[in-house]
Amino acid sequence: MTTLTTATGYPSLDGTEGRPASATHVTPQGAAWLASASARPEHTLAAWRARPATPAALPCGTAFDVVNVPVVLGRRMLDLLWERGPGSGPAAVHRGRMLLFATPGTAQRLPALLAWEEWSPAAPAPLCHGLGDAVTVPPLTAAPGPSRWLVAPDSRLPRLPGPDALLWAFLHATRGAATIFPSADPGANVYDVSKRR
Repeated sequence: MTTLTTATGYPSLDGTEGRPASATHVTPQGAAWLASASARPEHTLAAWRARPATPAALPCGTAFDVVNVPVVLGRRMLDLLWERGPGSGPAAVHRGRMLLFATPGTAQRLPALLAWEEWSPAAPAPLCHGLGDAVTVPPLTAAPGPSRWLVAPDSRLPRLPGPDALLWAFLHATRGAATIFPSADPGANVYDVSKRR
């Protein structure tokens, strides 16, 4: 499948800017990768063939871990990973939360890295799902509803960010959200003119 992307390689969420919405459909290779997380991949694939519009619960910790954040923060993280970082792997929305698929072991390492950092108090710490956890993944086909792919799996070896890349994206996304002028020169003098008479 050929997918058009922007210069940053970021797939479209809605098919605009020359980027097809097909990035929201899981390919057969992507389905095989997702199914590899389950104890019986062949049964998972058979269930999806019978009902491709049904979400599924998959265990974390072997094929992937998942970093779970509020959807607006997750969108900022995803944009940063594609625009200024190493890129991202599959990402989904499930009931108002964004699920960023990551390398196995991220769920254990990311909270330890975050313990050393400071970020906007308005942003809650990400929820990390790893070994022993399970997540609900959206249906293989794009469909309206509370669970959908933003960047669907499209290969047997998708690019998955690790804890360092997700830490960087999280910190930049939360710090950027705290400022009124995110593109302003940090050394510039900014004056409050709201009290002038």
